[in-house]
Amino acid sequence: MKTPTNKAGWLAAVLVILMTALPVQAQKTDDSLYRDLGGLEVLTKVVDDTLVLALADVRIKDTFKDTDMKRLAKLITEQFCELSGGPCKYSGDPMKEVHQGLALNNMQFNALVEDLQAAMDKSNIPSRTQNKLLALLAPMQRTVVTK
Repeated sequence: MKTPTNKAGWLAAVLVILMTALPVQAQKTDDSLYRDLGGLEVLTKVVDDTLVLALADVRIKDTFKDTDMKRLAKLITEQFCELSGGPCKYSGDPMKEVHQGLALNNMQFNALVEDLQAAMDKSNIPSRTQNKLLALLAPMQRTVVTK
């Protein structure tokens, strides 16, 4: 291996050595929220319960009338899993694209959040843990709400 002659070359070489020497565990993202939420099994249940509540919620049930609910549940579960540091990868389209043309308002967004909170309560997820997930989801409001 040729020895680098400048500082940038040395830095790059050191970084490559460190990255390959670090244990795989140290390179992973923090999955503590994912674990606190109960992992994939609980997240799947929370999403399923949220969608049941949403379909019964007069404020938003019509929003889902033309939606493939099984696919939606899968995608939301992936999204929650990835956002919380779990092993999943979200396979859906960007939020802006998905919600474009739906003319969703703050009331509808808030109704879904309330349904999500009720589902998390049902799964005995502590408020502090719920708030951590909600904080990760909150920025989506700017993308989802268009009206």
